[in-house]
Amino acid sequence: MTDQPLRLAFLASRNGSSMRAILAAISAGELAAQGVLAVSNNRQAPALEAARTAGLTSLCIPTRDDPDAADDQLAQALTDARVDLVILSGYLRRLGPRVLAAFPGRILNIHPGPLPQFGGAGMYGARVHEAVIAAGVVESGAVIHVVDGDYDHGPAIARLSVPVEPGDTAETLGLRITALEPSFYLETLKAIVAGEIVLPTAP
Repeated sequence: MTDQPLRLAFLASRNGSSMRAILAAISAGELAAQGVLAVSNNRQAPALEAARTAGLTSLCIPTRDDPDAADDQLAQALTDARVDLVILSGYLRRLGPRVLAAFPGRILNIHPGPLPQFGGAGMYGARVHEAVIAAGVVESGAVIHVVDGDYDHGPAIARLSVPVEPGDTAETLGLRITALEPSFYLETLKAIVAGEIVLPTAP
């Protein structure tokens, strides 16, 4: 995407596990990127303190009371930070039109189940794994996709397959997939940096 290290921003509502893994890889020299900004809609999100410890600017931008103002504020913060890619790491709010317009094809999300079959509004966390098991499919996994204006709708750029084991519950399946997500996100970013994955110009 660029000859310079990618400038990454992270959006996280809670722990930001994938963000932490990516920042650790950057610190270890394993990924040619730079974390520059972390934003949460939750002032108590542990991800904010983790990002500050790693040297990133960290902001809380609540979205519940005034989504339009939050959209403006987030778009401005990302633009001011000269971000190349926006990484969603467990961010549980829909992005607004200004952010989407400012970074077309440059916002990535990870979904803990096959898409499009097990995505959409309300399909996150344990709900996805419950639906997978109820459907009786033999394989689940995770999908990294470009974010657009609809939940879990943008084009997929990487897929990870995880077998559904006999006797799996939503909890056991979810734990296996969650454990793999940070390294999967990291390997996908490495492929983007290497030019092995080319992002679309718009979602």
